[in-house]
Amino acid sequence: MASDEPLVEFRAVMRRLRAECGWKREQTHRSLARYLVEELHETLEALDTWEDADRATAADAEHLCEELGDLLLQVYFHAVVAEEAGSFTLDDVARGITEKMRRRNPHVFAPEGAPRAPAGDAAAINDAWQAIKAEEKARESVTDGLPPTLPALLYADKVVDRLAREGRPVDVTPVASATEAPDSTETTETSLGDRLLALVAEAHAAGVDPEQALRDAVRRVL
Repeated sequence: MASDEPLVEFRAVMRRLRAECGWKREQTHRSLARYLVEELHETLEALDTWEDADRATAADAEHLCEELGDLLLQVYFHAVVAEEAGSFTLDDVARGITEKMRRRNPHVFAPEGAPRAPAGDAAAINDAWQAIKAEEKARESVTDGLPPTLPALLYADKVVDRLAREGRPVDVTPVASATEAPDSTETTETSLGDRLLALVAEAHAAGVDPEQALRDAVRRVL
């Protein structure tokens, strides 16, 4: 029977599946990792279509809703596995992220009278978020906490951002367009890497997500 509290009902469904479904009962955090990656990429695909205003339809909205549900399944699955092991519960997950949002958004949740960043100043809000995060994490290098498995463009963008915050910005040398011949007569792995990094730095300076920009460019040639 459908519940008027679907999130609570879904947790009950996952608990029952773990108890009564042989395949789901055998899964571990490690064995589930591949499905999390798969669902994440399927959600990104749905988002790419959703963001295209000229092509998005009611079916695209339904598709995105379904993929977000599949992604939510992974969160619940891991939480139930952890709950059985006595590690943490879904409530702990929700409580932790709620507390984090309150800490890192003082422009919304700061006590009355405390200094706040202007609500509409996105750059100041992001700077405050990063400063609070840096204080919480106390990281010793720009790569601390950056998963090496991140897509290369995203990884580079994160490093460029962190270096800039440390006062060591990556040199943004204008990169020739794809229709212009490169200065060097030979393209090597090193030279190409340097040009890609320069493009990432250029994108960061312009407030452009290089990963999304490249995905959009690939879609334009299809």
